[in-house]
Amino acid sequence: MAEIYDLPIPWTGHLEAPFVLFRTNVRPDWIDEFEHVSFVHYLTISSHANWAFWNWINSPEGTMEEREGHENVIVDNHVRYINELALGTPIHVTSQLIDYDDKRYLLLNQIWKSADGALAATNEMKCLGFNLRTRRAEKWRAIVMERLELIRNFQAAVGAPAALGRVALKER
Repeated sequence: MAEIYDLPIPWTGHLEAPFVLFRTNVRPDWIDEFEHVSFVHYLTISSHANWAFWNWINSPEGTMEEREGHENVIVDNHVRYINELALGTPIHVTSQLIDYDDKRYLLLNQIWKSADGALAATNEMKCLGFNLRTRRAEKWRAIVMERLELIRNFQAAVGAPAALGRVALKER
């Protein structure tokens, strides 16, 4: 069954460092035979946050149809598992834009237990501008570049977490 994603959050220009665009409770279909979130579903949770980020920076064009094939794909990621998540646990994901260029961005998603503020996992991801019609990499649309610049400049004061460094914007 395909994962159901939340409705897009409209762009208001209000920025936080880092920001929260995805909140939920741990869902039954994310639980494995050990009665905790399966390793693969930490990526699912982070994917929800990335999708929320992508829709948000593209707002008001918050759907694939409205963007006419101008999307992104995840081309690299690294997950760190820190704390167990059980069924029903309230969680939220903070997202921090680490870096970007004209066709890539690095996003750090941190999955937190909302009740006690414990960090459960981190996911560094590199996303690439991708045209679904031509099936090729492409540069970001102007609105995306403008918003990436605004977000990065705003969040620069936060600094990068020490745990970063597994995923690079460009190959080293």
